Amino acid sequence: MKIGCPREIKPQEFRVGMTPVAAQEAVAHGHEVIIETGAGMGAGFDDAAYKAAGATIIDTAEEVFASADMIVKVKEPQAPERKMLREGQVLFTYLHLAPDPDQTRDLLESGCTAIAYETVTDDRGGLPLLAPMSEVAGKLAPQVGAWTLQKANGGRGVLMGGVPGVGPAKVVVIGGGVVGTHAARVAAGMGADVTVLDMSLTRLRYLDDAFRGEFKTGYASKGHTAELVIEADMVVGAVLIPGAAAPKLITRDQLSTMKAGAALVDVAIDQGGCFETSRATTHADPIYEVDGIMHYCVANMPGAVARTSTIALGNATMPFMLALADKGWKQACTDDPHLLNGLNVHAGQLTYYAVGKALGLDVVSPQLVIK
Repeated sequence: MKIGCPREIKPQEFRVGMTPVAAQEAVAHGHEVIIETGAGMGAGFDDAAYKAAGATIIDTAEEVFASADMIVKVKEPQAPERKMLREGQVLFTYLHLAPDPDQTRDLLESGCTAIAYETVTDDRGGLPLLAPMSEVAGKLAPQVGAWTLQKANGGRGVLMGGVPGVGPAKVVVIGGGVVGTHAARVAAGMGADVTVLDMSLTRLRYLDDAFRGEFKTGYASKGHTAELVIEADMVVGAVLIPGAAAPKLITRDQLSTMKAGAALVDVAIDQGGCFETSRATTHADPIYEVDGIMHYCVANMPGAVARTSTIALGNATMPFMLALADKGWKQACTDDPHLLNGLNVHAGQLTYYAVGKALGLDVVSPQLVIK
């Protein structure tokens, strides 16, 4: 199979879909790898590293899309890239279709087969291709939130860990999954007063047992969440429903109850955001203010630490990428039901229920598609 990796064109996206190590593995499996020139530079991988791995360097994205059987990326294809997709081509990347009807329509019209990292599962009920970036985003959330809280950036001017005689920042993390756990650990490590909210008592018990009071936990009822948000200096939104639009956890009306200059960090913005006032921003212009509350809603947070993120993502995606290339997408998905869960679009048909529900579109069972 000919595997193509174009340079990412989303603003301030420095990650790359394939590392030289992944390229070398694919070549060793007998596949041809083509990389757009400069694709890995943002993550610290130059063209020479890919050449040494056995890949071919191509001058333009158009050439990559035109010749590759499978396109491997990081972010969802942007509008110009979607025009280059074709029938029968496999796209393997993050998609986040539920809040993005334009992308969904374009992928359906292209006739391609699109497999989304974020809906591939594992035998423990986890999301193995989302987890590495969730870990990165979770660890970044308190850092960027602390920066947002600085007075020069419009925040309250509160130091996360406080100082002797002055209390620490109060941080509320909504969601106790991968993102929330890492966010809570880092925020607590910075000295903040941290509370993690979740609706799963099993998860809350695990967090209490595993972290032994490093941070507090609470049940995420609407009333309890509202009470804590009033006192919070920072709220981290870390709730995910696989493949679906994120639920709105804080309404615009609630902003008036919060402290002026408090920070909202929405890690779920890729799935539409979990605050009613969230809208996607970029690393170039990451924050904005609504009703006196500062919002940080960068849609590709892990892109800020592109090298770490690229290597972590490559470690997770490489076995699946090789299976798709070695067997073809249909046989690979037949052999692995967890990979089949990643199938979102095939030949003009939507194959992921949560996306269809969010966008009001008909859905075909992926099991029927591979038959």
